Amino acid sequence: MNTVTAPDIAPIRLPAAPILATVADVIVPFGAGVSHGRADVERLGNKGARLVEMAALGVPVPPGFVIAAEAGRGLGAVDALPADLPELIDDAILALERRAGARFGDGDHPLLLSVRSGAAVSMPGMMDSILNLGLNDRSVQGLAASSGDARFAYDCYRRLVQCFGCVVMGVPGHRFEALLDEHKEERGLQRDSDLTAEDWRALLPRFLHLVETRCGRPFPQDPTEQLRLAVAAVFRSWMNPRAVAFRALHDVPEDLGTAVTVQAMVFGNRGPESGTGVLFTRDPSTGAPGLCGEFLADAQGEDVVSGTCDPDPLSADQPNPERSMERRLPAVYAELCALAERLERAFGDMQDIEFTVESGCLFILQSRSGKRSSEAAVRIAVDMAEEGLISREEAVRRVDPQALDELLRPTLTPDALATAIATGLPASPGAATGRAAFTAEDATRLARGGAPVILCRPETSPEDIHGMQAAVGIVTARGGFTSHAATVARGMGRPCVCGARGLRIDAEEGVMRVGEVTVRTGDLLTIDGSNGAVVLGTAALQRPTPDGATARLLEWVRACGLEVVGS
Repeated sequence: MNTVTAPDIAPIRLPAAPILATVADVIVPFGAGVSHGRADVERLGNKGARLVEMAALGVPVPPGFVIAAEAGRGLGAVDALPADLPELIDDAILALERRAGARFGDGDHPLLLSVRSGAAVSMPGMMDSILNLGLNDRSVQGLAASSGDARFAYDCYRRLVQCFGCVVMGVPGHRFEALLDEHKEERGLQRDSDLTAEDWRALLPRFLHLVETRCGRPFPQDPTEQLRLAVAAVFRSWMNPRAVAFRALHDVPEDLGTAVTVQAMVFGNRGPESGTGVLFTRDPSTGAPGLCGEFLADAQGEDVVSGTCDPDPLSADQPNPERSMERRLPAVYAELCALAERLERAFGDMQDIEFTVESGCLFILQSRSGKRSSEAAVRIAVDMAEEGLISREEAVRRVDPQALDELLRPTLTPDALATAIATGLPASPGAATGRAAFTAEDATRLARGGAPVILCRPETSPEDIHGMQAAVGIVTARGGFTSHAATVARGMGRPCVCGARGLRIDAEEGVMRVGEVTVRTGDLLTIDGSNGAVVLGTAALQRPTPDGATARLLEWVRACGLEVVGS
């Protein structure tokens, strides 16, 4: 296993310049800028700060650097970066090349980059990221030769053109998907994984032509230009409509801004000993100890979090054990378990960890405090206090008072559960009844009319944030515990059922079918995010009895002289 350790490096200092002259340490390499084990979260964002800290701890993170949030504040709807920033980025890339052992833009053995957003407050999926940056018509041939895998190289290039075209150049994503679906239909193929290197080669000119005809300019072949445009676009994504809506919902200050993380790419789509996944160090729905997450072999990270693919389990103790990461890659799984425990102890909270395995080598891409349900928040706080990781007083402080009230949310009675038309994953607890809506627009319209709404989607995306906010509950046909729908629903406190595979949702027609049952826009549904049930119509509910963790926390609350919500 190749462990990336942090050399003795100093942050790149900002020279005197008209725009950013008062800002120091605008670019911070991973492993630098750490004081007493902690980096500046407000400037570097939660993601960037954690990467800086993990590198300093010797955790295997791909090398990179963070561009602090102040560099992008006030960036207008134009491509240009602040005057001093491009030269600083160029200097940081030179340092990154030395650490990675490859050159950005090289035609034979190119270093590829990811450019990711990251604010001080977690905003999952609300802002933009761009992967595989640095490929062009020449370097893709070099990547194919140096990797010995032409399919991998051309798949990475089409992913870049597709993502860059959407995020930076404004090409609607569905236009790329239409070209991809059309090609698969012509070839009689069902899944992206069925496409060969020749398929991706054939699709690339069509993708590139789409970009040029829609934008009036070609996809940029200069890697340096790609990087500057990508950094500017990620900074600007702080003000996109879904991010603005999320901040309004969660009272996130608008002047925080987002930092930008630039990092060497590692590839989960390098064959059977590669893959990508997301895990929680404790169950985010119940708080139960033990790793809880998902893994997708021979894939990149967005394939998991988008919800468009049904991932496999991490552990062999979960359903479909033969497909689990533990069975596929036992040594890497054991290493991941040890790292997850180490990160939880280092940061003193349940962690949400993104990771990639490239040809048997494990890399941690992100570790942050995980979003959790109210039930999980209580149990995790109590368990950590009893494990000696935090004090009882800290446990009380960590639980939002409203969480105790939410623990009394109703659930379906056993008789009602028996009438379920579909069952999925219990992604966020609580039961809710509402009118079915199959688009974010319909959910908002029905809610404005005073109706409670259940938003039903094949999978949610950041563009659905308005509909998710308007709904009292969410159900998806695809995705898992770490999908966009599950993560955002837990953060919002909405009941959510994910991966109800029996559902067939046609948003354009406004119907959902399961077996012989057809549900239309406006029909009543009841969902229970505590057990994954979807019931037609209204259903009988019951109030749960608080469990032992809740009772213990209530005792500690009273011992601290605080009032209990609702008492």
